[in-house]
Amino acid sequence: MKNQHTLVAPSILSADFANMAAELQAIEASGADWIHVDVMDGHFVPNLTFGPPIIKAFRPHSRLPFDVHLMIEQPERWLEAWKDAGADRITFHIEACRHAHRYLTAVREMGLASGITLNPQTPLCEIEYVLEECDQVLIMSVNPGFGGQKLIEPVIEKIRQLRKMIDDKGLNTLIQVDGGISLKNAQKICAAGADVLVMGSAFFSAADRKSLVREVQSLKK
Repeated sequence: MKNQHTLVAPSILSADFANMAAELQAIEASGADWIHVDVMDGHFVPNLTFGPPIIKAFRPHSRLPFDVHLMIEQPERWLEAWKDAGADRITFHIEACRHAHRYLTAVREMGLASGITLNPQTPLCEIEYVLEECDQVLIMSVNPGFGGQKLIEPVIEKIRQLRKMIDDKGLNTLIQVDGGISLKNAQKICAAGADVLVMGSAFFSAADRKSLVREVQSLKK
């Protein structure tokens, strides 16, 4: 069943790493829905971030679902490690694996929500035949690797097309969007069909995070 409001998933890539326990607690206090964890290996994308031991250390500081986004090569090698670290949802890139159906199924068999991610230039036809195994599809609206980038506008149409694809198949798959999202563009992203907005710098720089979260959650599709 679809959620009654737009979900907000702050990305801890933009948090204060030196005060992560406090940041995680502040995310929960803001009323946000998920915590988005960007995992980068320095190979699939040109940056390094968190490994499973770090996230395992973060886990006791929040009751919110950990939404782990694997921007890594050979993601299938790390699925069990992320489950053990406390992930609730795992998405990996279609560009990084050969057997997406197998790995999506494996994530679900672990009792976690499964998802696939597409870079801005990757066409939707790449995931058409695995949609039934996806609890969510993450559309990148920037090229992955760094926070604070500007949203790539043509991705809005891609979101609209994915919404139609999901609805035509009668699925409950969530559409998640990540990259350059702010209050200025959140409404049109939601109007295109997004269910979950990942917010990084816009969330952590907000003077009133609770107000920001409430406003985004109230946006209509």
